[in-house]
Amino acid sequence: WEFNGSFYQPSAFLMMGIPGLEALHHWISIPFCALYLIALLGNCMILFIIKKTQSLHEPMYYFLSMLAVTDLGLVLCTLPTTLGIFWFNMRRIGFDACLTQMYFIHILSFIESSVLLAMAFDRFIAISHPLRHPSILTKTTVIKIGLAIILRGMVSLLPIPFLLKRLTYCGKTELSHSFCFHPDIMNLACADIKVNVFYGMIVLLSTVGMDFIFIVLSYILIIKTVISLATKEECLKALNTCVSHICAVLVFFIPMIGLSMIHRFGKNVPPLVNTLVAYTYLIIPPALNPIIYSIKSSHIREALLRTLRRK
Repeated sequence: WEFNGSFYQPSAFLMMGIPGLEALHHWISIPFCALYLIALLGNCMILFIIKKTQSLHEPMYYFLSMLAVTDLGLVLCTLPTTLGIFWFNMRRIGFDACLTQMYFIHILSFIESSVLLAMAFDRFIAISHPLRHPSILTKTTVIKIGLAIILRGMVSLLPIPFLLKRLTYCGKTELSHSFCFHPDIMNLACADIKVNVFYGMIVLLSTVGMDFIFIVLSYILIIKTVISLATKEECLKALNTCVSHICAVLVFFIPMIGLSMIHRFGKNVPPLVNTLVAYTYLIIPPALNPIIYSIKSSHIREALLRTLRRK
């Protein structure tokens, strides 16, 4: 490949499955299919139960619905390319299609982070100001929060595809994953990517980073409130309402932070580790969140059992 300083943009990228295990892709696809199926059925079940159960029409479950819709979006973004590689070895993805997939994956990730923050705020109000909770988080307020979350994600990430399109790319077009990820694409460029790195870091820190900090602060305030409660039973009851949310936060943020660190600083990390962390980040939370909430939320569990009995 000779560029002579001229602008070059590839027509397509080549996606990677699991490095070193290409011969086993058909077998590896079985657990992936199971996880995708659990994620699709589980999140659809959560949405169906919340819609049909009048007693669940309250802020906590509205936010849970937003989380379920976001998880469904993440699953539908990565499922075609991942299973396409595992089943048919379809590695090629057009340049613009790759940027589109990347944009929606990042938007949905940022939305999930913001929804988890909104759920933390809901738990703080419910525990610290239980009598004012219905008046603070009305249905209209929840809708406004949801629209603000979507708008923030769309606007903050809108420049990313254009920043990638302006770059000149070298002969190498092989991505590290079976989906398109911003750091992965920009590292294939043979131009100066300082603007991309700087903007990516600013957006990540000002959205997901701030969300995580405010979630931690919310739980510090929740713990302070819980400690001031009169009896041990009241403390345990209050904390029990937060367990499922804490699990969802850990399942989402730990792999996301790990993947971001690997792409920016882990040049010597084995490709297999990078791939497994990426799949953990994008597939495990959508599959586990419905299970976590079905097990820990007695209201969801009872509504599910009532629905199954009717069937």
